[in-house]
Amino acid sequence: MGSATFALPSLNSIFEAGHTVTGVITQPDKPSGRGQVLQGPPVKKRAYDLHLPTYQPASLKTDEARQLCESLAPELVVVVAYGKILPPWLLRLPKYGCINLHGSLLPRYRGAAPVHWAVANGEEKTGVCTMLLDEGLDTGPVYLSEETPIGPDETVTQLYDRLAVMGGPMVVRTIEGIVDGNLEATPQDDARATLAPILKKQDGFLDWTWSSRQIHNRVRALNPWPGTVARFRDRVYKILATATGSFGSEGNAEPGTLMASKGRLLVTCGDRLPIEILKIQPENKNAISGKDFLNGARIQPGEKFGTVKDNGPDVRT
Repeated sequence: MGSATFALPSLNSIFEAGHTVTGVITQPDKPSGRGQVLQGPPVKKRAYDLHLPTYQPASLKTDEARQLCESLAPELVVVVAYGKILPPWLLRLPKYGCINLHGSLLPRYRGAAPVHWAVANGEEKTGVCTMLLDEGLDTGPVYLSEETPIGPDETVTQLYDRLAVMGGPMVVRTIEGIVDGNLEATPQDDARATLAPILKKQDGFLDWTWSSRQIHNRVRALNPWPGTVARFRDRVYKILATATGSFGSEGNAEPGTLMASKGRLLVTCGDRLPIEILKIQPENKNAISGKDFLNGARIQPGEKFGTVKDNGPDVRT
């Protein structure tokens, strides 16, 4: 059971290991792009390539969905980036239970967006783990885990892809360890748990009173979605890529103040240190470099980026 690209290495590893996949369950097709053309999840496309029976129930709460799962008669269910909560009857259905690949070192970052929040919070390490699903939110006992460092400039897309690849072989080792009877799950320490809630557009509203590192972390964590945004001259801009460092422009300018330095677009942050805007996208236009923004905007002394508030105009993405 999976939908997003994070699940592809796991599906590939299970298939290549020779396990019998009685069915692949994924999310329904969804409209995408400006034309709102229906697009299937990445897992659906890969399952078709592997000639695996594929199903897309709109809900797992119907009698039809239950009959489908029972007819597939799974001995074990693998769940990776599926996007729906499994009902209790499904957790009890397979002989060996339902296992999940999670993109963090549980019990840290339980929830829907563990990779994004690890980057946004400036974590220096994370990992993947396999767990036995129960009725809680990522609260089940853990089978295997593997740690990896997070680079200071690594984007969420880069880390997400790395973790997905790490997870594929781990899923197979977990399956085989469970079936062979030589792998036991370890209960989580709930006292150490932290949460990684589902992302909202408001999470991308940059606050220039934050430190330069906080803003850099948020930018590399939340692009491409929901995107990190700021306001300039009554328009909303996406901030797509940034850099931190010593630019020789530290001073007493107010947070959000724009500056030009040797062709660089710099913005003062709450710690009075500047951050460089490498890539920025005006509303309804293509992304441009910070240098091109400078050339076109002709920034006046003291001009500032503002914060997009909840009660502001719609943020187009």
